Amino acid sequence: MLDHPEEYYRHYYHYYSRRLAPKVDVRIVILVTVCAISVFQFFSWWSSYNEAINYLATVPKYRIQATEIARQQGLLNKTKEKGKNRRSKEEIREEEEEIIKDIIKNKIDIKGGYQKPKIYDILLFQILLAPFYLCKYIVWYCWWIYCFTIKGQEYGVEEKLYIIRRYMKMSQSQFDSLEDHQKETFLERQLWIRENYEVYKQEQEEELKKKMAMDPRWKRYRRWMRNEGPGRLTFIDD
Repeated sequence: MLDHPEEYYRHYYHYYSRRLAPKVDVRIVILVTVCAISVFQFFSWWSSYNEAINYLATVPKYRIQATEIARQQGLLNKTKEKGKNRRSKEEIREEEEEIIKDIIKNKIDIKGGYQKPKIYDILLFQILLAPFYLCKYIVWYCWWIYCFTIKGQEYGVEEKLYIIRRYMKMSQSQFDSLEDHQKETFLERQLWIRENYEVYKQEQEEELKKKMAMDPRWKRYRRWMRNEGPGRLTFIDD
């Protein structure tokens, strides 16, 4: 220390930083983080799913259908009990609402970002099942090359929809949320053929431009961009 007094505090710091450093396994930290993210994912998806059910229960089309099914099954008649078991109108209304929501859950297949959450979709299971998914994809890709590239077989309906989805750059959940008549239109127009898809894409872009040209909000935005524009500074004397 007398020969090198300037290094005293540096050695002092290294000694106590090592001695007092928390002895926590990094693997445990990663595992806890992944589990926390997975729990948040699952409850967030359940919240979105319940919001979708609550919304569908207010749509007349689905509410009338669910009410009719509940009457046919005799579920609504049970809520109107008489005598000692008679309940208030508020309690009956809440129970009827729950019955309608349960029927909507069982009868309507919600797709896309508001679909019913599955335990295998959370991050933890995706990491654990990643090797299985990788092997499954390799086997599927080899089968695709063998059937359609080497043997030259014709595409089936699922294969055609897969190619169309890839052209549209949509995820599986986004593509599943499309209506059936839209998918039938894709097949009728043979959009799995690249040239046909390019024509369809150009038509959609032109239609979008027409809609934007007729939209009053878009007109106001273009007028503002033309007159004012972002980043333009004006100095007005008071």
